[in-house]
Amino acid sequence: MFIKIPGTKEGIPAIEEAIFAGIPVNVTLLFSHDQYLASAAAFLRGIERRIDAGLNPDVGSVASLFISRWDTAVAEKVPATMQNQLGIAVGKQTFKAYRSFLASEGWQRAANFGARPQRLLFASTGTKDPKASDILYIRALAAPFTVNTMPENTLKAFGDHGETSGVLSADGGDAETVLAQFTKAGIDIPALAARLQDEGAKAFVKSWNELMAVIETKSGALQKLAT
Repeated sequence: MFIKIPGTKEGIPAIEEAIFAGIPVNVTLLFSHDQYLASAAAFLRGIERRIDAGLNPDVGSVASLFISRWDTAVAEKVPATMQNQLGIAVGKQTFKAYRSFLASEGWQRAANFGARPQRLLFASTGTKDPKASDILYIRALAAPFTVNTMPENTLKAFGDHGETSGVLSADGGDAETVLAQFTKAGIDIPALAARLQDEGAKAFVKSWNELMAVIETKSGALQKLAT
């Protein structure tokens, strides 16, 4: 069981503390390789603190990178020839950062003490554009050492007619070239990553408040029945 902690500026210290406490963490709401690297560094700091304290460093974690929201956000801002490409490029760029992290001296030291990797997780991989392939992101982001939490309909579609075009290369492939094209087209990628994360965090807060309101209502009703 994993506890979700957003990979926001406020969430980074909580990620480190949770890992240090031995609590498995799903770092959620990541939208860029920079946001991923910040969460990976927090994870590693928590693991290193456990090693220094003589604790078991085997604490599970995943870092969830959201994919399709990128393409939804720019669908009306780029020509048709560029649609449904930005999310994949961000995924490839982040996979490169992930593989570099796994090869780093700091992580290798932790692994030698028995730590397990914080796996990169591709989230939001259901195709939103009805004109695009229903297995678009699954086919493009097949990669070793990763997790893909595809929606049920996407999973069924892949089971029916799925195929991959090989696996992602550790160097990110054509990610930088594609990202440069979007920048040239007027897309401020770092600013959009920050906006998507902020919107996601606000949606989480809204859902939390709604949940708390329902619990309060139900609790009040039960108290009335008890009296």
